[in-house]
Amino acid sequence: MQTPNIVKTIGYLVSTLSVLLLGVVSWKAAQQSPVLMACLIGGMLCSVLGMAMRWLSYQIDKE
Repeated sequence: MQTPNIVKTIGYLVSTLSVLLLGVVSWKAAQQSPVLMACLIGGMLCSVLGMAMRWLSYQIDKE
């Protein structure tokens, strides 16, 4: 694996970890409302999915 690819991959993993950590911090407050809980879970999933898609597009482009 080339260095730029490693750096980009680590960057996406760090971003994913930050989304999960922020979700953990918000979890207790979001439990007060089903709408907030749905928004929190949906937002976290969309963010992680978006980063995964960006990483995948980078992998496809570099080939």
